[in-house]
Amino acid sequence: MFVSELFYSIQGEGELTGVPSVFIRTSGCNLRCHWCDTKYASWHPEGEERTIPELVETVSSFPAHHCVLTGGEPMVAKDVGVLAAALRAAGKHITIETAGTVPPRGIACDLASLSPKLRNSAPATNDVGEAWRARHEERRLQPEVLAKWISGYPCQLKFVVEHVDDLSEISQLLDAISQPVPPWKVLIMAQGVDSATLRDRDEKLVDACLRLGYRYCHRLHIELFGNQRGT
Repeated sequence: MFVSELFYSIQGEGELTGVPSVFIRTSGCNLRCHWCDTKYASWHPEGEERTIPELVETVSSFPAHHCVLTGGEPMVAKDVGVLAAALRAAGKHITIETAGTVPPRGIACDLASLSPKLRNSAPATNDVGEAWRARHEERRLQPEVLAKWISGYPCQLKFVVEHVDDLSEISQLLDAISQPVPPWKVLIMAQGVDSATLRDRDEKLVDACLRLGYRYCHRLHIELFGNQRGT
């Protein structure tokens, strides 16, 4: 598999925030979010080929039960299903962080961390070209694929929000998914890669969560380590 990085840290986002976890970041993505903070694994994929036995051995060398498959978009990675099955055989709890544009196809997964991309993710044509912008817009929301994940796995839906106006788009998407999603499974996370930007947006998001019953999603790793690799 083409892997950008493998590291041991704590989970910084979502229901498992604070849990020690081994992260396997695959390289390659089928979207081009303008605010992407891992462009080295998506816009400009970097990494090296690693075998699945090697990855499982390295994961098992850390004192952690939890393993996170992330990216880029891990569901487009070659043999990701084989890797997930091997991690399950090794007794690991598996979180898959995905935009929900690729069906699960029975992949081993204990928590599907679904992050559908809103309109605020659209890249500028000057940055990616017209073809990639069109691809991004065509692919970013797949309600029928999200329904397959939600019906088959424990899940959380994590949305990157820039403005309170984004909440209406979230509501429309939830209505379009054929599977019911309880509001406490909807996580709202401020867009930003530094503490000052996050704090500037947090107050309005907390108010929205209290009003709608959504869950506020902190970015603990940004607070602790800043925006750097391996965290």
